[in-house]
Amino acid sequence: MSGREISADFPYVSRFMEVHGAKIHYVEEGSGEPILFLHGNPTSSYLWRNIIPYLTSFGRCLAPDLIGMGKSDKPDIEYRFFDHVKYVEGFIENMRLQNITLVIHDWGSGLGFHYAMRHESNVKGIAFMEAIVMSVPSWEVFPAELKEIFQAFRTPEVGWDMIVNKNMFIEQILPGGVVRTLTEDEMNHYREPFIDPASRKPIWRWPNEIPIGGEPPDVAEAVDNYSQKLQQSELPKLLFSATPGAILPPLVVEWCQQNLKNLKTVNIGQGIHFLQEDNPHLIGSEIAKWYKTLS
Repeated sequence: MSGREISADFPYVSRFMEVHGAKIHYVEEGSGEPILFLHGNPTSSYLWRNIIPYLTSFGRCLAPDLIGMGKSDKPDIEYRFFDHVKYVEGFIENMRLQNITLVIHDWGSGLGFHYAMRHESNVKGIAFMEAIVMSVPSWEVFPAELKEIFQAFRTPEVGWDMIVNKNMFIEQILPGGVVRTLTEDEMNHYREPFIDPASRKPIWRWPNEIPIGGEPPDVAEAVDNYSQKLQQSELPKLLFSATPGAILPPLVVEWCQQNLKNLKTVNIGQGIHFLQEDNPHLIGSEIAKWYKTLS
């Protein structure tokens, strides 16, 4: 761990881009070729606050909030994986982003991989952490410590009560995925978009989209497709792993090292799922180092 403190500040100007009639909130710093940061559940562009400064001298850093999350609009949609695909890819098109370097995490990784493997000529490289590199064959291989709660999340009514009424994804899953204790200021940044239970549908939908044992079939197919293509792709890849990790435990990291070409791996030390909250300075400096090697 670097001696630098992890700041709770988010000193970025809010910007908005209209996509499919809704406003997508994003922050932008630096200039040059785009470096696109995609967060997952239940976070926002705030997750990248301590990492972006390492890259602003190399490229145009853009960190959007997914539709329904952060400060982006919350239209009345289902918030399924393919709804997010539509808005993320609409954002990329409307911003005219070319030769993109993706920095992706959690569901942002699913969206980023799905985009990259269908638009490989528009991608320069992919840095990923705690990412969805393959679908989950069955509940037996789902992380043991999360299995029971995620099965409950996927149980109709029970999951809705836990995530929407009791706000468990923000209050328990998020801080439980960080080794250090998040400050009240940091927690409040993450709580802010979801103060009202009616706003929590996007958080509830995501665990129901995880492809486990082929369900839901459309998401499982999309993940299987990009997972196959990733194994053929020569795109430069940078994988951050952590100990113990959550969805990228040592066995999956090993699979990546054996099956993904042009891959560099960096272990950040102690980390569970939200690695950006435990060791952002190492992540930022290592992405910067790797970025300099991209042609």
